[in-house]
Amino acid sequence: MKFLITGAKGQLGIEFVKLFTRFEADFVAFSREELDVSKLEEVLAAMEEFKPDVVVNCAAYNLVDQAETESFEAFKVNALGARNIAFACKKYGAFLVHYSTDYVFDGTKMGLYTEEDTPNPINEYGKSKYFGENLIKEVTDEYLILRTSWVYGEGTQNFIYKVLTWVEKQDVLRIVCDEYSVPTSAFVIVEITLKALREGLIGTYHLVNTGYASRYEWAKEILALKGIPKFIYPACQDDFNLPAKRPRFSAMSNEKISTLLNAEIPHWKDELKRFILSSSV
Repeated sequence: MKFLITGAKGQLGIEFVKLFTRFEADFVAFSREELDVSKLEEVLAAMEEFKPDVVVNCAAYNLVDQAETESFEAFKVNALGARNIAFACKKYGAFLVHYSTDYVFDGTKMGLYTEEDTPNPINEYGKSKYFGENLIKEVTDEYLILRTSWVYGEGTQNFIYKVLTWVEKQDVLRIVCDEYSVPTSAFVIVEITLKALREGLIGTYHLVNTGYASRYEWAKEILALKGIPKFIYPACQDDFNLPAKRPRFSAMSNEKISTLLNAEIPHWKDELKRFILSSSV
């Protein structure tokens, strides 16, 4: 199969490019500067030139707080961009892989969210991602929408990088202890995505590591693995008065996709350990 990757400089895009390069796969990858998914003419031109079998849409606007005042920009990428890619895939007979988020949920469920739960986003970022999901479904039946959460990998747009940066500048870290989800590595997302493609999965699935944690628990685990004896104070969401409301508990279950693929998805603690011990962070 020939792949076309959008958002090649993001954490997921970087991981796909690394893997495809290593195995000499047939692919092309575009950064945001090289291919603006919000412009249909650019998407169609890329599809016409490269004619991929699969489009992996890693392009996303994921600045959660800025989206509250830049909702147009968020919807332009996360909704219109998703629709443009879906339209182009339909036109050229390609299969679409698209990534969404746990922030499509409001965080009020007493338990892990499953694919059967009804989304109800409470911030502009979540709304833009959910709108994108629905536009894809309106345009094509040949799609795989994978909801994920708290993604980390290479780069600076993740919680691990932020925590290690804060450590250098602050005597005491104040980390939210009443916001829960699932830390999920880009490596696992790519690995399970490719397995899902091989098995011919179609539809919407939750793709996260196993288990769940608060931001506070995650930060403690990061510092423990790095051997950094820094005190972390458990703070509350309301202490920070951030522009965007966050769901307090948006952890998702990966049971459906792991069962269908007969795949054992690592616990978030085990995957975090593998990542930190094998990377330069």
